[in-house]
Amino acid sequence: MSEPDVRVYEVIRKVDVSGVSGTGKVADAVRFPDGTTVLRWNRVAASLGVYASLEDAVKVHGHDGRTKFVPVS
Repeated sequence: MSEPDVRVYEVIRKVDVSGVSGTGKVADAVRFPDGTTVLRWNRVAASLGVYASLEDAVKVHGHDGRTKFVPVS
């Protein structure tokens, strides 16, 4: 099912399981109307990740609830 609009999220990490991205706001995410979700990591060497859905991005980066995707209003 398609979402009606583009949604923006802040990716907030409580615990850095990998020791790479740190804690706090570590990325921004955008979910497009077809569900495709893009993450942009807030590091000096910024990178992008593209996922088929927000749920897929959370599965990869959520670390059992230690990282939250918080909607930006």
